[in-house]
Amino acid sequence: MDECNYEDIKKCLKRHKPDSHKGENGCVLVIGGCEDYVSAPALSASSALRSGIDLIVVAAPEKAAYAINSFSIDFITKKLEGKFLNLKHVDELLDFSRDFDCVLIGPGLGKRIATKAFINEFVKYCKVPIVIDADAIQQIEKENIKGLLCPHAREFEICFGTYPKKEIKDRINNVKDIAKQHNCTILLKGAIDIVSDGKKVKVNKTGNVGMTVGGTGDILSGLCAGFIAQGGSYFNAACAAAYINGLIGDFLRKKYGFGFVSSDFINIIPEAIFNHKRFLEGLKW
Repeated sequence: MDECNYEDIKKCLKRHKPDSHKGENGCVLVIGGCEDYVSAPALSASSALRSGIDLIVVAAPEKAAYAINSFSIDFITKKLEGKFLNLKHVDELLDFSRDFDCVLIGPGLGKRIATKAFINEFVKYCKVPIVIDADAIQQIEKENIKGLLCPHAREFEICFGTYPKKEIKDRINNVKDIAKQHNCTILLKGAIDIVSDGKKVKVNKTGNVGMTVGGTGDILSGLCAGFIAQGGSYFNAACAAAYINGLIGDFLRKKYGFGFVSSDFINIIPEAIFNHKRFLEGLKW
């Protein structure tokens, strides 16, 4: 079985032209956050921006958006009326999303009935390449599934109605069959990550048990969105993101034991991607 590797990343990175202008090298819109959760979309936005894109915008309820701004001066936020997203925000965000290369929806959205309605209506009519993660995976209706989904095992069960098979060979076939059935790409997170678009399959063996710490999935989905925004396919972007996210986790595990946290990933992303050989040397000490 083919394994995710640095070649997957090279397939996603956009060559910056000498005369390129702001926004030409990738723009990502993260739709997430509510009055209860603000850090998840901030983590996704941070990792997407560090993947090499030009611009990141987080669309969130007003108070959550102001809190997200406080995480980084590099974030642009679109501040939406209310404490959580609902159907009244759909048309505004569909129109707004047209200027982006990729949309990531889900981190920190919450699980209100009104938000579920928003998720399904937005995803159904979204014309931009899309990554569905976290709360959006758990609330998307099967008929609206599209793009790239990044579930862990329990989210996979909630979304597709079946828990992933235990044995790795069976699990691989399970993910491939469901990706084909729903015409989407799936990155199933686990001790061994599985990526399939229903035709191709790769596994990822970087990463460690310390990555059960909250927020690593938000880092992963942000990387996926960043690579897609630079022109990577859903499949290649998922493979690239899984590989580099796990590799950074392995570096942090070696440096900090089980004391590392998700925010530790952010500033390491550029070296892991753009100075990969030197980064690998750091894993050897």
